[in-house]
Amino acid sequence: MADNVLLKASHVTKSYAGVKALKSASFELLAGEVHALIGENGAGKSTLIKIITGAVEPDSGELSLNGQAIVGNSPQLARSLGIAAIYQQPALFPELTVAENIAFGMERNGWWKPIDWRARRERAETLLAQVGARIHPESLAGELSMPEQQLVEIARSLGAEAKVLIMDEPTASLSEEDTQNLFRVIHELRERGVGIIYISHRLEELPLIADRVTVLRDGNTIETRLMREVDRQELIRLMVGRELSAVFPKTEVPIGEVVLELQSVGSQAANVRNISLTVRAGEILGLAGLVGAGRTELARTLFGLTPADEGEIFLNGEKIRIHSPAEAIQHGIAYVPEDRRRHGVVLDLPISQNITLATLDRIARFGSLNFNQERSLAVEYVNRFAVKTPTTFAPVATLSGGNQQKVALSRWLATDPRVLILDEPTQGIDVGAKSEIHALMCELAGRGIAILMISSELPEVLGMSDRIAVMHAGTVVAVLNRHEATQQNVLSLALGHSADELQHSDNQSVN
Repeated sequence: MADNVLLKASHVTKSYAGVKALKSASFELLAGEVHALIGENGAGKSTLIKIITGAVEPDSGELSLNGQAIVGNSPQLARSLGIAAIYQQPALFPELTVAENIAFGMERNGWWKPIDWRARRERAETLLAQVGARIHPESLAGELSMPEQQLVEIARSLGAEAKVLIMDEPTASLSEEDTQNLFRVIHELRERGVGIIYISHRLEELPLIADRVTVLRDGNTIETRLMREVDRQELIRLMVGRELSAVFPKTEVPIGEVVLELQSVGSQAANVRNISLTVRAGEILGLAGLVGAGRTELARTLFGLTPADEGEIFLNGEKIRIHSPAEAIQHGIAYVPEDRRRHGVVLDLPISQNITLATLDRIARFGSLNFNQERSLAVEYVNRFAVKTPTTFAPVATLSGGNQQKVALSRWLATDPRVLILDEPTQGIDVGAKSEIHALMCELAGRGIAILMISSELPEVLGMSDRIAVMHAGTVVAVLNRHEATQQNVLSLALGHSADELQHSDNQSVN
């Protein structure tokens, strides 16, 4: 690993409306190094990255690249200096093709110079191949899945030949295969001398990829350590300032009668078929499976976004039809989607309006909103979930990812649901906030809410679920009790192995 300091931030501070996002943050990145930057949501990671990329101006502190001070930083200046960022939520132009999006980050042609469309397409193909992406360059970016969009962003950064590459939760939506491709690309970039700032809440992957790790807490730099010198528990202690004994604080609650029942449900539009399930009051039913197995598609069917066209749905024993989200809400079904920034919250609206969007009929009379009631409801949930904000009038866009998730969850809990569907409820959220949301899920289950939880993190599925339904190729292939489920058999079922094969394998192991 190179010894020279590539990027350095010294004693950086930043405040928003009286709230100190950064109190004294220092960070250095060496050339040819992968440096993990971790901390709870609200610790200051996003603010520090925005300052490095020129999106935000610090109140005080210094920033330098190769020993030269960066003065008057801006997104344009940062890009010209070779600083690039890949954010958790892809920032592509949905109406443009993949090749055009990649070219946008690379080409510097004037308006007078004609575009070489063939060269642009070939360059895109080469870069996509380098990151292992099987994506056609002429595909529209808006039609890609989130994992595919992230791979396009990575390809675009490769083409820009960045000296400093910032990766913010790059594996949050990637499959295991795509994650391994990403790690391969990162190793190649490190060999070229690129310095990589790697932000991730998946602490288990840091020893596989990072050379050093810096921990932020409450806007301060707590410590920088060699990755090989720290384990997961030590990182958690540094992040939260205390021992965290239970990331999955599952508590036993009484399981009641069946609330939601599916009998051979399918939706051609959603590509799900022949699904039979029950979810009981007070139960957390985990939905496991690989990317493309149909988990999110099932959630969208239950919420009326892609209505079922076969089978039957029962709620508290009564047969119902769900043709739209409005009907789902009327029946007491709530859905917190995977992509919170696109579908979970409205970034430009205040926190108060986001929280009350699904309950406007309760706080409006004769077409006029009761603003006092709106504010009261918002304050109740902001306090209950400890959302870090100076006011409920602040736009949701100003909140950290974890706090945005709390606002998204608040909106649907305000509807008093009987069934709560949570799609990746802790994706991109730090370990401390995960514990809070897991505890909240147990609290809601204790109130008798039937919870359907979709998660790509097997430890979360195993730790929080009373039962686990495993999906493969658009249908449920098995339902396991909490005490019989292991990472091995859940993964085997998700890969398409039958329950009979698992039983045979278990018998062979015993013999």
